[in-house]
Amino acid sequence: MDMVTHPILIVGAGIAGLWTALKAAPHPVVLLTGSPLGDGSSTGWAQGGVAAALGPDDSAALHARDTVMAGDGLVDETAAMVLASAGASEVCALYDLGAGFERTQDGGWSLSREAAHSVARVARMKGDQAGAGILAALIKAVREADHIEIRDGWRAEALLPDQTAGCAGVLARDPEGALHPIKARQTVLATGSIGGLYAVTTTPWTSQGQAMAMAAALGAVIRDPEFVQFHPTAIDIGRDPAPLATEALRGDGAVLVDRNGHRFMPDVHELADLAPRDVVARAVHAQNLSGKGAFLDARAAIGAAFPDHFPAVFKACLSGGVDPRTDPIPVAPAAHYHMGGIETDLDGSTGVPGLWAVGECACTGVHGANRLASNSLLDGLVFGHRTATAIKRAPARATSAGDAEAPPALPDDALQSLRAAISAQAGVIRDDEGLSQLLSLIDALQAKHGSAPALIAARFLTVGALQRKESRGGHCRTDFPARQALAQPTRLRLDDISIASVKPRQAGAA
Repeated sequence: MDMVTHPILIVGAGIAGLWTALKAAPHPVVLLTGSPLGDGSSTGWAQGGVAAALGPDDSAALHARDTVMAGDGLVDETAAMVLASAGASEVCALYDLGAGFERTQDGGWSLSREAAHSVARVARMKGDQAGAGILAALIKAVREADHIEIRDGWRAEALLPDQTAGCAGVLARDPEGALHPIKARQTVLATGSIGGLYAVTTTPWTSQGQAMAMAAALGAVIRDPEFVQFHPTAIDIGRDPAPLATEALRGDGAVLVDRNGHRFMPDVHELADLAPRDVVARAVHAQNLSGKGAFLDARAAIGAAFPDHFPAVFKACLSGGVDPRTDPIPVAPAAHYHMGGIETDLDGSTGVPGLWAVGECACTGVHGANRLASNSLLDGLVFGHRTATAIKRAPARATSAGDAEAPPALPDDALQSLRAAISAQAGVIRDDEGLSQLLSLIDALQAKHGSAPALIAARFLTVGALQRKESRGGHCRTDFPARQALAQPTRLRLDDISIASVKPRQAGAA
């Protein structure tokens, strides 16, 4: 049994967790990786790159403005400016660490333009290799850092309550399956998204909102859980998770067409194929529902250069029998990013003493209702750095850890039925009838299997979607197609999503 109380414990080893660990130096850090270091992280699958004001025609103010515009009324403007202002320095620091961002012959940055960006500002690596390259550089640095103890394959099951108030560490399962309490003065959750709750997702299926469930159990607020971003161009070849056709392809001139070769986005939005992701995702979804099909045609824009310029996309297409040099790529929307999560301030504090959250499991309000493309990796860098700095400045904290139990696991057949229902009822298009049916399924599964974290996270998502009676950003209600005049964030605690508290609101819904 681990009797030591560690200064800093970080759960999760994507860009947010690893950057926070590095920036916490020289304070000792214990890092729990969940999966073996380098596996099971959405960071490694990211293709486009990191958005930052690096070009001569760009500025932090313009980047922040684009972030606010994409977020459809719900972006915290202060958070957007914090993100954009720190962006260039964080990318430079990552480059200095060994991340091989492309540079131009004159020493500038080779930048891509993605949807809803005013200018090219996405630092990239060989077209679609940014995530893998960043993760490799971070892992090397973390392995070499004397202040970081890596516990490879240790998975957090629950948070340890502090007997006075707050969080005192985690109950973790080691690679052999044994449970261990790991006490800590400061605990950072950096475990990623809820994408694995969807049957069609671009994220690891193991990402099922565990951090939301754990933090909510200690009283944390969950903000905007209904806002899920669906990437419009997942490669539709029947794989789980779905491989991604990066938005950089459209930035380089690829276009969306139906099976007859007709471009459909110019009729949908003035920015056509580079419209905000929620707009493109709904258009692609509608095309597929109509039977006309949706395809990404990169033959003229990329053509023979595909293997060199976009090797990950090229390999994924070939695995499904599609040669993107000669064939349009079949695409469909897939759950890609969660704008909601554990509410934090701009320094990662959840409001629960001793508990912090960074990256995709956290919600500062910077992404609003619809994340600006390639702001996700930047989020992990900027707010990971700020969180590490805030923890180092925090006063010493005495803790007295209480007991915790591992939550029940959801059997695979139940999980697959949940994933299918969430994709169908809380996907690109939603309505009261479908969401109510989904909530009833969650009730039944919880009654049978107990309060598994996946069910708690699914309940936050569904209750948030039921209560938001408007269409905004990634949340589209066919029964409430208009936006409300006042944009208001959703804030829910565990008591707000209990069966007893949800039923009356559901029954009285318009």
